[in-house]
Amino acid sequence: MKPVYSVVVPVYNEEQVLGTTVKRLSGVMSALDKEYELIFVNDGSHDSSADIIMKLAREDSHIQLIDFSRNFGHQIAITAGCHYSRGDAVIVIDADLQDPPEVIPQMIEKWKEGYEVVYAKRSGRKGETLFKKITSSLYYRVLRRLTNVDIPVDVGDFRLIDRKVCDEYNKLTEKNRYVRGLISWLGFRQTEVSFERAARFAGETKYPFRKMICLALDGIVTFSAKPLKLSIWSGFVIGSAGFIYFLYVLYLKFFTDQTELGWPSLMSVILIFNGYLLFIIGVLGEYLGRLFEESKGRPLYVVRSALIRDITENKTENPCVHLKVLDN
Repeated sequence: MKPVYSVVVPVYNEEQVLGTTVKRLSGVMSALDKEYELIFVNDGSHDSSADIIMKLAREDSHIQLIDFSRNFGHQIAITAGCHYSRGDAVIVIDADLQDPPEVIPQMIEKWKEGYEVVYAKRSGRKGETLFKKITSSLYYRVLRRLTNVDIPVDVGDFRLIDRKVCDEYNKLTEKNRYVRGLISWLGFRQTEVSFERAARFAGETKYPFRKMICLALDGIVTFSAKPLKLSIWSGFVIGSAGFIYFLYVLYLKFFTDQTELGWPSLMSVILIFNGYLLFIIGVLGEYLGRLFEESKGRPLYVVRSALIRDITENKTENPCVHLKVLDN
């Protein structure tokens, strides 16, 4: 039977929490009294996450498993779940229970009112450091200023999207995915529900500082060309400052006796300009690197094995994925 709701759950080394995650998700979805599926995408976990999901899937027909051949990344895992989802509404939620499944019924109510995208906005963040809260808040606001796409602030990937939105998302071809930005770019009627983000139930964060920086770069570079224009404005500012400094040197030379040997100021100017040039080259390299990745034409991900039921009902065309069905 075709499900009404598809819940996409990316998983990476979450063996400590999966049992509780399935229990809470199943409880919430069963109470809705509609057919549903839970699609767990194992993103190359090194622990026993895949084995746990496989065992649970054989016991519960609602549970599906897509097992990647290696780690392809959180955003790609979400994309894979969307490719294989069949529900009229698709809910994306992380496995770590920081996004509470109990919010899903509120999102569904908004969907029934006619909204095609319902995203969960964080009113608070438990268990996170002050540094992460400040940098996260700053990033969302900088991204909003840099791009013409209306990407809501303080919103992650926890959201509900209508079938038509999911189908349009599945047509997008870029390799460097920033899901929340792409969903905003698609448009449709969007609204929010508020919730307080909980601390991790167990395990460690899968987004350390380095990965947060990479995700931030994905968002900025994918949705804004303004960093490329930085060289024009910063070049103008630095050039103007250099000209003003040159006039100051002439003033000291001809109207005062304070002229000093110029090597300290010369070295400062050289270092500033070299740092500036390296920064601009880095920005250009980031954009060129992404063009290089897009030009390769490689698949977004490769599926090592899967446990998918009624897959013949899935009409999504996904030519870039090899799927081995272990159980129909």
